[in-house]
Amino acid sequence: MVSATRMTNTMRKKSTRPARGKARSGANVQRLFDVMVGDIVGGALAPGAKLNEPQLARRLGVSRGPLREAIRRLEERQLVACTPNAGARVIEHTPAQILEAYEIREALEGLAAKLAARNMSDAERADLRRTFEQEAARGTSESYRGDFHMTIVRGAHNERLSRILNQDYYTLFKLWRTHCRWLRFGGEETWSDHRRILEAIEHGDGECAEILMRRHIARLHRQSVERLAAMGAQAAE
Repeated sequence: MVSATRMTNTMRKKSTRPARGKARSGANVQRLFDVMVGDIVGGALAPGAKLNEPQLARRLGVSRGPLREAIRRLEERQLVACTPNAGARVIEHTPAQILEAYEIREALEGLAAKLAARNMSDAERADLRRTFEQEAARGTSESYRGDFHMTIVRGAHNERLSRILNQDYYTLFKLWRTHCRWLRFGGEETWSDHRRILEAIEHGDGECAEILMRRHIARLHRQSVERLAAMGAQAAE
């Protein structure tokens, strides 16, 4: 006769198996998602490219189920577009859509800078200064996850704001920077803007930090519009 203790232990083992299976499946989907985001942002999967599920499954060494879930997440992030009976393609954003996102970015990052000036710890402020100095020395940011702007967003300590910018916008901005030659970023003006924003945050001046960040994004937006118009004029000549 099986003891009550042995039966209880057996039931516990069985009950943990589905949970562990789901955890492994979720981790696998996240890994696929991250790899495909890297391919899209890096240009291995160009805008308009069709996602061939059998080829991707073989290359990544996975079954079609987790792959389709990863593609669904990409669609949610506006990185691919899925069409019935036609499959999924890397999305192609229009200049109007990109510039519209910059208008939203101006408001959200201005708020992030204001909150960061209020909420950042001394250690976080020191980390922001190191990030600024490293990027200014390199002349570029290393990645959106660790760059000056994302460091400010994390320092705002507002989970909803961080989720909106990190999930809905920053990957898109990196994608657009890769493929849209008319977008303005970096350069001496940017490092000068960043230095003033940094100093406002270090002094705990939220209103000043917000104004400076909004002016910084607005300048990038304005110069991108001008550059796009100039490229269009050259193409028409």
